[in-house]
Amino acid sequence: MNSTQKTALIIIILYMVATVAIGLIASHLKKKKSQSASSNEDFLMAGKSLGPVVLAATLFAANTGGASTTGVATNVYSFGLSASWYVIASGIGFILVSFVAPFFRRSASNTVPEIIGKRYGKPSHIFTAITSILALFMATGAQIIATASIINAVTSLDFKVAAIITTIVVILYTMIGGFASVTAANMMHVLFITVGMTVALFIMVSNNAIGGFSGLFEKANAVSSSSGGQLDLLSMTKVGFPTILGYIAMYCMTFPTGQEIVQTYSSAKDGKSAKLGSILAGVISAAYAIVPATIGLIAYACIDGYADGGVSSSALADATLTFAPAIVSGLVLSSIVAATISSASGNMIGTATMFSNDIYVPYINKGVRDDKKEVVASRVVMTTAGLFGLAVALSESNIISVMMSAFALRSAGPFAAFVCGLFWKDVTQRAGFIAIVAGTIVAAAWIFALNSPFGLSAIVPGAVIAFIVIFIVTKIDLSSGGTPAPMIEFDEE
Repeated sequence: MNSTQKTALIIIILYMVATVAIGLIASHLKKKKSQSASSNEDFLMAGKSLGPVVLAATLFAANTGGASTTGVATNVYSFGLSASWYVIASGIGFILVSFVAPFFRRSASNTVPEIIGKRYGKPSHIFTAITSILALFMATGAQIIATASIINAVTSLDFKVAAIITTIVVILYTMIGGFASVTAANMMHVLFITVGMTVALFIMVSNNAIGGFSGLFEKANAVSSSSGGQLDLLSMTKVGFPTILGYIAMYCMTFPTGQEIVQTYSSAKDGKSAKLGSILAGVISAAYAIVPATIGLIAYACIDGYADGGVSSSALADATLTFAPAIVSGLVLSSIVAATISSASGNMIGTATMFSNDIYVPYINKGVRDDKKEVVASRVVMTTAGLFGLAVALSESNIISVMMSAFALRSAGPFAAFVCGLFWKDVTQRAGFIAIVAGTIVAAAWIFALNSPFGLSAIVPGAVIAFIVIFIVTKIDLSSGGTPAPMIEFDEE
């Protein structure tokens, strides 16, 4: 390692120590305040006490992981600056979903499958729980990929070894502190990711080797021109209009049905906090989107011969280490490592919450609540999620592809059932279950059999089919004497 890499590594280690320390202190204070150290709800839901600012930071940090940082920078090679639409769309999604965010807090539910189950019954409950858990397993793998790629770039440590180390750290951090640890540390992560990375970007661009933004754009044009039409690094549209619409649709559908997001909404102190926090998270996400994309542009345009090597998963790390001072590099990369670990931790906690609420308590423990047993079961599931994520990481898949597949498989079917469950009083239980299964099957076929044609997210065709199916089957059920599913009861604010 050179001196810059050594300095960056030291800062990453110190930052991670600070992350763990903040998390453990927050967890200890939460337990002391609640006087219930064994409460599974406190462990997994932070006692349902989050205000709008902390909730916004938690939403942003939960969604801003490997795909939104290193993944966007990586994809600048393929799509130019339009790779940033992946994050811009998430901001639009948070703002649109803010209108239904209060329903999660008022539903007295802790998980998406639980909300689905209240309207559509046991089969829908179990199917949604299983697909949601598998999706979060995949999402955990995406965060491990991002973290390991940065460690690999900084230390030259073998990627697979870095992935194993990352998995161990994530499992230990999550099992010890729970959701209170994640929410407390997220405030620091958000500050460093947004403000820190933005400041670092301006420092990098001011480097004489880049020559300011004008110099960066000139170099990007030169690299694009010399590629024979293969590259268009400055394009904001190359990703394609169908893909942009797919991104927006994906987030609008996956946020209301994604456990790591719904769990955060459900942890709000009230519905108003859930709505305001979602809007704040959307504004921050949309504004932040261009930062990792521009850093990726620096790598492909300004590092000699870099674009000749094709897509690089370490583009963000390489650009930062090359053009930023050692201390700045360390702070930026450490915040990304911490954020990806935090996102992985949030995914694992979401997995544990669903297993505890939707499988262990109702079907394994026969409806009997036992906090000590539930916490143990939650930690076992967290470990399993981490190991599954490690397997995904070792397959060396593209981060954004993994995340989009996970989002589609968990949300394509349940989204139609969720929306109709809230707003259509006549929908039937059978229609909800068939729609969930049909939408999931279509999404899986779109990804694995058709290879996502037109660049359109599988969540779109899956959801369209699910809506058609739920409408047709409901009409058939009602015409043959069937009755609507029982409405979900919401707490008053």
